[in-house]
Amino acid sequence: MNEIGLRRRATVHDVARAAGVSLATVDRVLNGRPGVRAATAEKVEAAIAEIGFQRDLSASLLARARDLKLTFVIPDGSNEFMASLADAVARRASQALTERMHIQTRRIRALDGAALAQSLDGLDPRDCDCAIIVASQEPAVVTAVDAATRRGVVVMTLVSDLPGTLRRHFIGIDNIAAGRTAASLMGRFLPQGGKVAVIAGSLHLRDHMDRLSGFEAALAAEFDAIELIGPIEGHDERSETEAIVGELLARHPDLGGVYNLGAGNAGLVAALEASGRSGAIRVIAHELTEPTRRGLQSGAIDVVLDQNPDGEIRDALAAARTLALGGNGTGAADPIEIGIFLRDNLR
Repeated sequence: MNEIGLRRRATVHDVARAAGVSLATVDRVLNGRPGVRAATAEKVEAAIAEIGFQRDLSASLLARARDLKLTFVIPDGSNEFMASLADAVARRASQALTERMHIQTRRIRALDGAALAQSLDGLDPRDCDCAIIVASQEPAVVTAVDAATRRGVVVMTLVSDLPGTLRRHFIGIDNIAAGRTAASLMGRFLPQGGKVAVIAGSLHLRDHMDRLSGFEAALAAEFDAIELIGPIEGHDERSETEAIVGELLARHPDLGGVYNLGAGNAGLVAALEASGRSGAIRVIAHELTEPTRRGLQSGAIDVVLDQNPDGEIRDALAAARTLALGGNGTGAADPIEIGIFLRDNLR
């Protein structure tokens, strides 16, 4: 440990001395405010790392003239997992108030990039310290994320990431690993190969693209006897997914498996049960919701890959608190653990 760390906890004064800058400059860097040259900011960051400075977030919060204000932007519609995320936010809102964090949730139309961009464009840094969004990759959304960040709103992505933008953090599972996991299971379910249909919500969503990429790569490497059909976009809607699965079953009587890497699982189960082939086709889906739980219990679904919505919201609030108060760091957090559920281990 360095000499300062041995004596006492490092302060902003120590950072200023080590970097050879003023306290005002250190404050600007810690709070992400403009007016600091890149080279100077790098000196401050290097000094922070060298002396082991850690900001006291509780003291920072008490020193603020106002509480933290957080805005979650979550898709609306029939996607049960998005509803569970919104429910998890609501459950934590009261507790957050005791920590001087005020939370509002905006529900926007699912897969509507223009609505998400408009919501971000409407955020005022005086009324919103941090926005936590479920993002899609349309150019308007990318532009809105970067613009909000430049206005002083910390932007974090939840569930589906936007790498290459100015977003500060991502909370979610490793979706490439999730796709590879699905492929590994499907390959073992169908050791002789066969046809497997892939259904996506939207290929404008990074999480769906990553799951597909991981699934395809793992099958090509280890289970090349499996023939893929799709991906076909069901837009995470029950009725659309039901129609897609019904048509697939009618056109491919030899279909061996289905991987639904999005939502709409109530429709998936309904189509399988209506066909009379429920339980005869190996099915892998995502998120432990009421439809997938019922599918596991009935045998229509074999495996559900889950990301814990309560855990994601907990981690999102912790990260938002740190970043909004000037905590250091950017990029992806440790991924949320992927849960694997069968009928036998339902919680």
